[in-house]
Amino acid sequence: MSPADVTSSRTKGNEENIAIQHSPAASASARTLCPHNPNISCASCRLNELCLPIALNKTEIHQLDEIVERNRPYKKGDHLYRQSDEFKSVYAVRSGSFKSYVLSDTGQGRVTGFFLPGEIIGMDGIASKHYANSTQALEHSSICEIPFSQLEKLSHQLPNLQHHFFAIMGNEIAKDQQIHTLLSSYTAEERTASFLLGLSSRYARVSLSPSRFLLPMTRSDIGEYLGLTVETVSRIFTALQRKGLIEVNNREIELLNIDTLRKIIGVD
Repeated sequence: MSPADVTSSRTKGNEENIAIQHSPAASASARTLCPHNPNISCASCRLNELCLPIALNKTEIHQLDEIVERNRPYKKGDHLYRQSDEFKSVYAVRSGSFKSYVLSDTGQGRVTGFFLPGEIIGMDGIASKHYANSTQALEHSSICEIPFSQLEKLSHQLPNLQHHFFAIMGNEIAKDQQIHTLLSSYTAEERTASFLLGLSSRYARVSLSPSRFLLPMTRSDIGEYLGLTVETVSRIFTALQRKGLIEVNNREIELLNIDTLRKIIGVD
């Protein structure tokens, strides 16, 4: 298992959400339809196995669909919310990608995570009722907004839904522990290999290539996340490429030898 980004059980790709067939349930209410593609509801979304509990039946999914808000698309650089904003909703990424970051009292920023389609954003605000991070679109992206007050009420009626979000919160705790391990005991090469393998597994979950994909984040973002300088990230990418383990072309990356990358982080 890869420590940093091989995280969050069903929550985790990067491609425009594809329309599925039109259904009566999806057309029942214009409020529940996606403005980018009005045929997509929770029941028909190809990502629902990632961000919804498998145990929900069609009626229960429709109940959840009634509270989900499909908002305007977000352009690169747009903020979903900012650090210390009042916590109101959690968000499921439908397409594109986001990064979360925190600002210190001196204004110094640090990237704390990346979110791909099917992944849930905003869980960090539940405890304090304020978001602990700022979250920003890395590219043209879309989300499903789930007002948390309504989600709580519905969770009391649907135990499977409640258990699912408990599991997501548990995964967030595990992710924090994994990142701590990554930053405290891994070398720069091990951190980078772990990061790439994590992205690989997350893209595979949404049926995209696990060995060839685009990096929506900058080298600087990767460095902040891994606790490395941008120069070190570039140096490690170059070293891995010289070893024949990866091929890099701007933001496109191909993992040429996943088994050897896994051995770098001690996973057979």
